[in-house]
Amino acid sequence: MRRIAVLNSKGGCGKTTIATSLASAFANHGYATALLDFDPQGSALRWLSVRGENRAPIHAVAAHRRTGFNETRAFALRVPAGTERVVIDAPAGVNGAQLREILRGVDTVLIPVLPSPIDIHAVSRFIQDLLLEGKVRQQGIRLGVVANRVKENTRVYQALEKFLATLQLPFITQLRDTQNYVHASERGMGIHEMWDSRVGKDKAQWATLLDWVDTDAPALQHHA
Repeated sequence: MRRIAVLNSKGGCGKTTIATSLASAFANHGYATALLDFDPQGSALRWLSVRGENRAPIHAVAAHRRTGFNETRAFALRVPAGTERVVIDAPAGVNGAQLREILRGVDTVLIPVLPSPIDIHAVSRFIQDLLLEGKVRQQGIRLGVVANRVKENTRVYQALEKFLATLQLPFITQLRDTQNYVHASERGMGIHEMWDSRVGKDKAQWATLLDWVDTDAPALQHHA
């Protein structure tokens, strides 16, 4: 089982879009996939609720809800036996005990960041929290940064590129600013499940991300 968390303390950076697209990609490649929604807004679960039954199945876990009487937290977060990929959609403002809970057993953390001065400052502080409080390197967790909602050839994106180069963390890919993600989300789909020719560039950007996430699992493209 691989566990991938999509994390950033700042809201509005596209965590849910990336988490749902990642889960749908795994499911469509034949992996038994679970999606854990730690965000009290429940956006990932709403996405799953409109996902058609003809789509590749994804198991939902309402990780944000409080545990019931005589129910342990571990029991509430359980996934079905045989689950191969777990994608975690984390809430904004995550820190302290909740951050440590989310990171427990995680193999990979993806950090989406928007090209804006506010987001660049926020993600810098959050990465420090991951390294110090989350102790991700001591746990052997891989960190990677994804530039999200990018408009190339703008000054603010060039500033983001310069900032990411200073982090000494993998800058995996950039995802462009497009309504394709909105259209996919409205139907409970991932970007990989859309067949419009206009999503070709988006799928190419995602191929880099998927290759990085599963670097030692080369069968990702052919898993049955």
